[in-house]
Formats: sequence, structure tokens, C-alpha cells
Amino acid sequence: MGQLCGRCMQLLRDFVALVQKMSSELVHSIKECLALISECSCLKQNGSKTRQLYKPVLQPHERVTAQEFLQQIERGFEMSPLGKDPLEALRILAFSENPGLQQSAALYYLHMSQHMNVPLPAEHLEPFYALLRSADLEVQQMSSLSLVNFLLEGNIDKEMVVQMGLLEPILDLLESEDPTIQCNSCACTMTLAVSESNREAIGAARGVTPLLSLANSYDPRVQQNAVGAILNLTQSERIQLVLCKEGALPVLTLLLESPDSEVQYYSCAALSNIAANAQHHEAMLRIGDRFLLRTLISLLSSSVDKKVSSQACVCLRNLATRADTQAKLVAKDVLPRLCSLLVSSSEDVRRAAVALLWVLSQYPHNQDPLVCTELLQSLGMLLSAHTTDHVIAGHAACIIENLNLSKNRQRIIESPCVEGLLQTMLSIDIQEDSLHYVTSCLAELAKQEGATLRMVKWIDEPLTKRLVRLAGQREHTETSFRAASIIQHMIDHVRDNEDSIMSRRQILL
Repeated sequence: MGQLCGRCMQLLRDFVALVQKMSSELVHSIKECLALISECSCLKQNGSKTRQLYKPVLQPHERVTAQEFLQQIERGFEMSPLGKDPLEALRILAFSENPGLQQSAALYYLHMSQHMNVPLPAEHLEPFYALLRSADLEVQQMSSLSLVNFLLEGNIDKEMVVQMGLLEPILDLLESEDPTIQCNSCACTMTLAVSESNREAIGAARGVTPLLSLANSYDPRVQQNAVGAILNLTQSERIQLVLCKEGALPVLTLLLESPDSEVQYYSCAALSNIAANAQHHEAMLRIGDRFLLRTLISLLSSSVDKKVSSQACVCLRNLATRADTQAKLVAKDVLPRLCSLLVSSSEDVRRAAVALLWVLSQYPHNQDPLVCTELLQSLGMLLSAHTTDHVIAGHAACIIENLNLSKNRQRIIESPCVEGLLQTMLSIDIQEDSLHYVTSCLAELAKQEGATLRMVKWIDEPLTKRLVRLAGQREHTETSFRAASIIQHMIDHVRDNEDSIMSRRQILL
């Protein structure tokens, strides 16, 4: 057999180099693929299950610790249950591979969380890491529930839980297939998310995605806690962006139709927080051809839970920053619903409804539809019935002043609004800013002869003294000026009427 020529030898060398290069790239790709798979939470579950293929051996020191621990429990812990010896025992039991020993530690923590009302030292959080990572479902259930109890009772510092590294196992449990564990881990996340720093930590740890998934859970407990956690997270503007990017808006909007009033409230409150940031309005209103607006309006019903109706008003108010949105709300007959809410027995509902009406009254094209007998009657009655409510007084006065156009003045004058404003002004409990709006509205109305006539009919000694005191005080000059203006208009009205009467008498004589 002859030797290969130089050309063929070069071809073989190139071929070998190509194979080596391809092999290197293939091995690198395989390593990357395996690394990504190993990081997935599904493998963590599978990995924990493989540990159960063999029976864990009970180590001698674990056996001794378990026996001593049981003896201490039987004696009712004559020593402190949070002392050094119990803690060391709990550490050994929690970090054991024996499920029975871990169950003992988890059960002990659960008992403490239900019967002790003292702060849990930070070092007692260490065993929780092993318990939450346990391969045993009962251990996960008990340890996560005890952590929820400690958090809800305020016996654990929320920031300390994250600092001790427990956030990662808590968020991993969100992907458990057990509803009880899902419920507990959602409750933990919801409670931790009350803290600003914890919210940022949850967002950085990618806790948003599993929460959105559990928001669609068929288990009502899981769904409530998941949506509650999302609500707390929406207090962060940065996490609002993450939520919107992850598809939270359609999820929360659909949950407004949930039969569970708690889920409705949490989702509506979350949307209200997001709507407080105008950059999200376009995306919110684009869902299902303004499906969100229609759904929120439907929640302004007496048959809906009061706190849900109140939150729907807040969300609509936050969304109604643009003229076209306000016009669409009025066009969709929102006014009759708001009028019914003004007479609600709930203070929050009344306040939310009048605040939304105030926003709507600022848009000129809405003012004609708003000046209807039903609304003016409702506002007058609202002022008269709640003279000491500074929120209602301020907003109602601003609404009336916004609607006080030349073509609408007669309707306002003939309504109970004037009497309601006078009665509110008489209240000594009303705050200064609200009093400012009330006197401003009355001063504008007093410029009209018909309104002044009604004021004179209603004026009595307490109202006169109140106006004089307001006109004489120097601390708030604008309020003083307006009170003096009201007095002057009424004096002019009385004097003109007296002159008119005298003229008539002279003519008759």
C-alpha cells in the first residue's frame, strides 16, 4: 500500500481538527443543557424523592438527642423552651436525614407557634432551613405553617427571615404539588411582602411567576394567599413593572369576577395600586376592549361586598386621569351607581364614591350630565348627614363648585346642597382644608341672588356666630376673606329687600 500524498494528508488533518472542534462544542452544549436542567425546581423535587429510596440510618448521636428531647417534652420543659439545649436538639433533629426526627422538630415548632406569644430568637430560624427543604411532606406542611403563625403573630422579624436565607426555600415551596404547602408558602410570602426590602428580595428571587400561577389555583385558600401576596408586592413600583411584564394585568382583571369576595378585593386593590402609576393605564385599558372598565363599573353595585365596591371606586379614580376615560365612564351610566353608593352605610364606600365624582366633575364635558336632580339631592343629603366628615365635605364642596356654571346654577340653588354646605360649615370638627373648600363654594354661590336668599332663610344665631368667628380669625386669611364675603352678600341682600319693601309702602301710601 502506497503512502498518502501531501494533499490527502492535509485533508485528513483538517478532518481530525473539525471532529475535535465539533466534539468540544457538543460537550460544551451538553454541559450547558445539563446545568440548566439541574437548576430547575422539578429536579429538586425528584432529587428529594430519590433520598427516600433507601432507609436513612439513625445515627447514635441522633438517637440520644431524640431520647433526651422526648424526655424534656414529657417533663413539660422545666428549662426554657427557647434555651440553648432545646435549640441544639432541634438543630440535630432538623438536619437529620431521618423523616421521623425531622417531624419531631417540625411538630415542636408548630406547638410553639400556636401556644407561645414571645419573640422567637434569630438562632431558632436556622433549623427552619432544613425543615423547609425536607423531602417529607408532613415536615414541609408543619414547618411552613409554624412559620406562618410566627409571622402573623409578629414573633419573628420579617427582614430577619430573609436575612437568614429562608426566602429561597419558601419560594421553592410555591412550586410544590401539595395544596397545603402551597397555601402556607403563599401566606409566608404575603406576610413577608409587607416589608419594602423584602418586596425587592422577592422580586429579585423571581417569586412573581409562581405567585401568578397560583393566583389561578382551584383551591380557594391558595388563591386568596397568592393574590394577597401579589397585592403587597404591587406597593413597589419596580415590581409593578415586573408584574405587568409577567402578564399580571389579565390575571388580576379576570379575578375581579371571582365568586370569592376576598379574591375580588385583593385583585381590585392590586389593580388600584398599579393604576396609581399612569404609565400602566394604556395597557390596563387595552385588555379586552376596555373590559377592565366595564368590570369595575359592575362592581359599583349594592349587591357587591362593600369593601370591593369601595376599592373599585379607588381603581376607577386612579384610571380616570384622561378626559377620554372620564367621558367613557359617564357614558357607561356610572352616575346612578355612584349615587346609590353615596347613601351606603360604609364610610369607606361613601368617601370613595364622592372622591370619584370629584375627579369626574373636573372634566368640562362631564359637567352637564352630572348636574342631575338625583346627584344634587344625594350630595345635599350626604353633606347634611355627615357634617363632621372632612373627606366628604371637601370633595362635595369641590364638586358643587365645579358644577356651578351659569346654566347650572338654578338647579344647584334649588337643591339641598346650599343647606348641606351651611350645616357642614357649622361643624367645629371639620378640618381646615375642608373648611377652605366649603367656604369657597358658599362664597361663589352667595354671588347669586337666589342662593343668597336661601342662605338668609337658613341663617340662625349659631351660623351667624360661626361666620363672624371665621371672618375675624387671622390664621387662615383666605377662609376669613370668604366668610366675610358671604356675610357681606347676605347683608346686601337684606338691605336691598328692606329698601324694596319701603319703596312699596311709599307707593301704596
